[in-house]
Amino acid sequence: MVKKPNNKLFLLLSCFTALGFILIAFMVEQKQIEQFDSPIATFIQSFETPFSTNMMLFFTNIGSGTSINIIAFIIFIIFYFFLKFRAELLLFIVVLLGSHYLFRVIKLLFKRERPDLHRLIEIGGYSFPSGHATNAICIYGILTFILWCHIPSRIGRFLLLSFSTFMILMIGISRIYLGVHYPSDVLAGYFAGGCWLTIAIWSYHVALVKLN
Repeated sequence: MVKKPNNKLFLLLSCFTALGFILIAFMVEQKQIEQFDSPIATFIQSFETPFSTNMMLFFTNIGSGTSINIIAFIIFIIFYFFLKFRAELLLFIVVLLGSHYLFRVIKLLFKRERPDLHRLIEIGGYSFPSGHATNAICIYGILTFILWCHIPSRIGRFLLLSFSTFMILMIGISRIYLGVHYPSDVLAGYFAGGCWLTIAIWSYHVALVKLN
């Protein structure tokens, strides 16, 4: 196995993402976020075409709870039976379960209504933060972390990071394009999920150090 990343980096990232989320949450609560949301949403939705809509529906479906569960099950089988990543599998499960409950609790705390203009699909529930964005950064983020530690080549790591970044961004953008989330919902989901992800990785490293 290649050398693992510096654990202090994840602690710093957790602080940064926590502060980012707090800032956005404060602006949402004070209703001072419209100047941020409106131009971004207008810009993204200006690219609307039948092809773009179908593409965004694909990515939003990939980021849905059902798809996440299927992907997680496949990863569980591969990690446990084929790659023998038993300790990493535990981390993977903890991150996904935490992500699932994290955004649901925050939604109930803020109870922000979804956008009601130019919505291309209908969906219920509250808007802040985006569960798709939270889940996306957690599942692709933890996959990147686990596989990064087992890929020695720079090209392999670059491709892994590029794929994960692309999926995270496209899932988040699809929610804005389809009109079911404000841009601040998506960014808050990234920050909330990123905070939980980095705290989980940091705790995992601390536990490994103590066990060794």
